Amino acid sequence: MSGVIVLNASYEQLHVVSIPHAIRMLVREVAVVEEAHDGASIGPFPLPRVLRLVRYVVMNWRYASGRLQYTRAGVLKRDKYLCAYCGKPGASTMDHVIPRSRGGRGEWLNAVAAHSGCNEKKGSRTPEEAGMPLLWQPWIPSRAELAL
Repeated sequence: MSGVIVLNASYEQLHVVSIPHAIRMLVREVAVVEEAHDGASIGPFPLPRVLRLVRYVVMNWRYASGRLQYTRAGVLKRDKYLCAYCGKPGASTMDHVIPRSRGGRGEWLNAVAAHSGCNEKKGSRTPEEAGMPLLWQPWIPSRAELAL
């Protein structure tokens, strides 16, 4: 039981919230339970899996044509937590391909997921200088890629 899916009034998925947050939404009567865990409840409410908002919420930001916000979490998710240097799963840090100390920018096209050991080994060198070629080139992900 990790989280509760929140749907808009139009049944379009919006996001995931914690169970305490979901219960507060039910108490405030801004959402109704669409699907619940069998036989489980919290007070008078069934333990929700999916909530639907009572009123429609406009989500213009989701359809904006602008670029996605560059974040460490986004880079890790884009790269599926695979290290761009060794290709193994479990990458937990982000590395700047061209180090910021050497003029590299903090942006999607200059960041990759990496293991902390690989990140430390590369240090403040370029992948070529460190003898650690990238297994793929970084790219700007679509909203759909980060939603998966």
